Amino acid sequence: MKTTGKLFAVACLLALAAAGCSKSPSTANTAATPAPARTPGPLPDAAFKAQLTLPDAPTKLRAGQKETVQVHIKNDSPVFWWSRGGEVNERTDNWFYIAAGNRWLKADGSLLTDMDGRYGISKDLKPGEETEIPLAVTAPKEPGEYILEVDLVQEQVAWFSDKGSPTARAKVTVVR
Repeated sequence: MKTTGKLFAVACLLALAAAGCSKSPSTANTAATPAPARTPGPLPDAAFKAQLTLPDAPTKLRAGQKETVQVHIKNDSPVFWWSRGGEVNERTDNWFYIAAGNRWLKADGSLLTDMDGRYGISKDLKPGEETEIPLAVTAPKEPGEYILEVDLVQEQVAWFSDKGSPTARAKVTVVR
């Protein structure tokens, strides 16, 4: 009985040592593509890089008109994006979710409103992957020339443009 217990202990130690010392080729180069954080939290600065386009942006809307625009999103960073900020996010306040949002700018580029529509990305995105989401926007109440600007945000962390990522913009004429 004592010999069997010793053999079992030695086998366990050898298995633990082998597991701790082995490196597979897939984990040897983790600096090039950081592993995704599995728990919800802020993205690293390198992750705040996206390519956004508005393939069918409206050029004319009525004052106050609600419209849904498609936002094409590409993860242009070297970091995996969890749509909910982590593999599992049980928070009820949307913290760390990644969403598209829009602002309306006046023709001169100054801010009119920065809290119009928001829509979370619908799937996790590996570096280079793309998706498209619908974003409900509401045209300004006064007729004139405006710029519809769309950006990504990691909720309660930062807008992607604040970290240097470009936004998508479209000129929109608002009529009565």
